[in-house]
Amino acid sequence: MAALCENMLIVSMLLSVLFIPGNLTDCPNKVLIANLPGEIEALSGSCLQIPCKFKSTHHTYDITKAKNGVWLQNKTTFKTNPEAVIFNSSGSVNRNSLKMIGNLREEDCTTVFPDLKTSHTDSYFLRIQSWPFRATDVCHPLHITVKDSPWSPSINVPSDLKEHQSVTVTCSAFTPCPHSPPELTWTLQQDSLRQTEKNTDGTFTTKIQENITLSDTHDGYNISCSARYPVIGGNKTAETEVTLSVSYAPRNTSASISPSGLVSAGSWVELSCSSRAKPPPRFTWFRNNKDGATNVSVEQVYRFNGTQRGKFYCVATNHLGNQTSSFILVNIISEKRG
Repeated sequence: MAALCENMLIVSMLLSVLFIPGNLTDCPNKVLIANLPGEIEALSGSCLQIPCKFKSTHHTYDITKAKNGVWLQNKTTFKTNPEAVIFNSSGSVNRNSLKMIGNLREEDCTTVFPDLKTSHTDSYFLRIQSWPFRATDVCHPLHITVKDSPWSPSINVPSDLKEHQSVTVTCSAFTPCPHSPPELTWTLQQDSLRQTEKNTDGTFTTKIQENITLSDTHDGYNISCSARYPVIGGNKTAETEVTLSVSYAPRNTSASISPSGLVSAGSWVELSCSSRAKPPPRFTWFRNNKDGATNVSVEQVYRFNGTQRGKFYCVATNHLGNQTSSFILVNIISEKRG
């Protein structure tokens, strides 16, 4: 039993020093805490701005002291793997022409990676040095994935579109580097103002917007938006397209009769109503008489034996409105007897 307890104690001690980077609860040393995106994508041939903040509550850390920011690639051990250091804000190392544009005195380590290549896809770790404080955050790695193809922009259109409604249509694109945002163009107004906005997580989005007042002609209208990213040696472009679905009240409502012309008494007559609407309309047939109008059918096609003469019309209705057709005159002629 004593041997078993001793073995369990050894296992417990081993587990206490093993951890998976990225899981804060498993970190043995929380001396430095970096606030990074965790995972972020970049475009080959372009730059990438990394939003970065840090903090520490260690007793040797003094926020008022001068600091150096260090980036390590793939490895976290500073002394035993000096080749892992790709940048030091002191100027001693800068392998990829990085720029730390954040103010380290304000605990801002925002960094720009220029001219990225797919070979730069890797994990990166932040280290802060401010004597006697020196620490690397091994628990919050930054993983950069560099792509050859750009991101397709997104087109945002409100749902449940109706005619006469004024809506704002937005095309937006992920912007890895706000200093070199994508150019957005679309099939709507060409002089739409481009804006690059900072997101809550520190990343950026470029967008254009347009206000339009909807009509039935916008139903089925295709809106396409393209994002052209400037890269070393040219541009890379991606496009997105959406089709509008707009509800509208009945229009072009008309009535027809078969057979046309005079109708022989006792023969069958067919009245048909047509209308363009979305959603499809309901149809109601009326017959005019001296007391007003009488509802004679709630079908699109009204068939009856040729004994009713008079004026008929139909009404097409959906939840957005209704429209009435012009009159159809049904004339009944009696057969002559020899």
